[in-house]
Amino acid sequence: MRKPRLLDLFCGAGGAAMGYHRAGFEVTGVDIALQPNFPFEFHQADATTFPLEGFDAIHASPPCQDHMRSPSASQKAHGTGWMLAGTRRRLLAQDAPWVIENVPGAEMRVDCKLCGCMFGLPNLRRERWFETSWHGFDLQPPCHHPEPVMSVTGTGFGTRLEFRNFGRWPKKADWQRAMGIDWMTPLEMTQAIPPAYAEYLGRRLLEQLTSEAAA
Repeated sequence: MRKPRLLDLFCGAGGAAMGYHRAGFEVTGVDIALQPNFPFEFHQADATTFPLEGFDAIHASPPCQDHMRSPSASQKAHGTGWMLAGTRRRLLAQDAPWVIENVPGAEMRVDCKLCGCMFGLPNLRRERWFETSWHGFDLQPPCHHPEPVMSVTGTGFGTRLEFRNFGRWPKKADWQRAMGIDWMTPLEMTQAIPPAYAEYLGRRLLEQLTSEAAA
């Protein structure tokens, strides 16, 4: 039986892709930067113009830098904020079901909020928002982090805030355990979502594909 094909736009090194693969999709990734660690079929191309035809479902993670709520973040300094709305317009103009992922504070409808504590990922506080084509309302328990936490951010192994929250500078092995990722560099992990998030969403996406096929 043919696996449904999923297009992963702005794929990075494949955190979301691995989750969708585990859920049962055949994944193709697209990113403007070369991604040598991406574990599936990959195309180095502009995700804002890459053809969308021929796929059963689409995931998109437009750049988040212009949507960060951190007080230290330079608002609109990255110059990629337009890609979120632009990607949504492209996805609305085609027929395949889709998921858009971004950070808290992004201008999007929040159908689903996911964090590491919901999946038993050790010490991970990493909330991400998801908008879906089917308005897939999802009710998850609130975040609960009684243990020291890390957020997997920065350009090295964390930030001063992460040091304060986690109690020490995290090591690569700490980040790998927290994210459920063992094939990326530390910098690649800072731009990824844990595969557990996408595996969960992928199962909802398969349900949507089944529902549409039966309609």
